Amino acid sequence: MKQNMGTIDRIIRVIFAGVVAALYFMGIINGTIAIVLGILAAVFILTSIVSFCPLYLPLKISTKK
Repeated sequence: MKQNMGTIDRIIRVIFAGVVAALYFMGIINGTIAIVLGILAAVFILTSIVSFCPLYLPLKISTKK
């Protein structure tokens, strides 16, 4: 797995995941949308940790300098 995510990309993903978590715990989002956004947030956290986004691979995108 070659890293294809830059620092800014990773930070944006972590911020998004944090916002989703905050909205969930404040009770603003719930139900199906909370589950879908929660799964997406978890994927964003995981991809940020490993600095690799599988979706970038077929599109030949790299935000890493």
